[in-house]
Amino acid sequence: MAKRVHEVWKGSNKFIFGGRLIFGPDAISLPFTISLIVVPMVIFCVFVARHLRHKFASYDAGYAILVVAIAFTIYVLVLLLLTSGRDPGIVPRASHPPEEEFSYDTSVATEPGGRQTPSLQFPRSKEVIVNGQPVKVKYCDTCMVYRPPRCSHCSICDNCVERFDHHCPYVGQCIGQRNYRYFLLFVSSATLLCIYVFAMSAWYIKFLMDEDYPTVWKAMRHSPASVALMIYCFITLWFVGGLTGFHLYLITSNQTTYENLRYKLDNRPNPYDRGCMHNFREVFCTKIKPSRNNFRAYVQEEVTRPQSISRSREIEHESDSNPRSKVEDDLELGGDLLRISQRRNFVSVDEQIVGNSSRGMQSVISESDLIPVSDAHISSRGRSSNWEISSDVLSTSAIVNESSVATRKESQ
Repeated sequence: MAKRVHEVWKGSNKFIFGGRLIFGPDAISLPFTISLIVVPMVIFCVFVARHLRHKFASYDAGYAILVVAIAFTIYVLVLLLLTSGRDPGIVPRASHPPEEEFSYDTSVATEPGGRQTPSLQFPRSKEVIVNGQPVKVKYCDTCMVYRPPRCSHCSICDNCVERFDHHCPYVGQCIGQRNYRYFLLFVSSATLLCIYVFAMSAWYIKFLMDEDYPTVWKAMRHSPASVALMIYCFITLWFVGGLTGFHLYLITSNQTTYENLRYKLDNRPNPYDRGCMHNFREVFCTKIKPSRNNFRAYVQEEVTRPQSISRSREIEHESDSNPRSKVEDDLELGGDLLRISQRRNFVSVDEQIVGNSSRGMQSVISESDLIPVSDAHISSRGRSSNWEISSDVLSTSAIVNESSVATRKESQ
């Protein structure tokens, strides 16, 4: 049965709902982040906003405080899900390196036997022009692609991500081209939510002081939930508020967090900075590009392509397919086998007669009398072949032996 793309995905991502939602490998931190939002808001709605319903008699305006708190919380959670559960801009992996960039390096040492084995190489980086300025793009060994400009490989998700900003452990996902807008809206909305809860809690303390609790301490003792929420929002505001301010600064110069931290000391101009207003429009007003991956699609089996033969195999093939060298090896091997058979057949004959008979045999026996056992036994690299002497050779050897004995008797 054919498998879907998300079932054979090579990255470290986690998929749910049949590949409709994609998360990072540390998505287990997402419930913790949700609890940091939901738990304080539940406390706020139960212990603060509920008591403020009747503080504004006209048109029941006090209910708006509770409604706004609930709606704002849902909005922040939706932004969190859009940031964490979508493709951040993953560059699809290639099944093989880019062959059009291959080149042979012939400046290598020769192997024993005089063969050269050139190595297959291709450039590790190349330059492209972005807004009239050269930008270096690097080759990714894991994804086997040249990374597009502003793309980087995330070591946590094990993917190349377009316009890579950073990997956020609180949302359990990379922040890249396709979810950066939602991430910025999430942290800025969380900042506004902290300010809202802090202000409403302080306002409730003020109402308590105006009624039955004239001092701050008595009012705070009457509503400890308000005090806890104010402390929590004050601490959280430093984090999400500082993060919002930092990313607004990055947008003004069209930088990513990765670029700002890595190239901070470089004095080269930023080829992506096109003015403050244009940079903000690029982040918030441009259409988000569709994903380059269809995680629910079925895996298509690649058609086997004839692979290019390396230079070393060509040299080896040429040496093995040289008919002249092969014939010379076979003839020399046949001569060795013939001499061995002569020694066994004429061990009892005088050395001179043996020499004459062996010369006679060499003049009688042709090279075609030697037959190979099988082509499968013949090695393409050496003399490890197995040979047999044909029946014609054996009969010829016996006739020469008899004639030699008769000649000896006549001489005696």
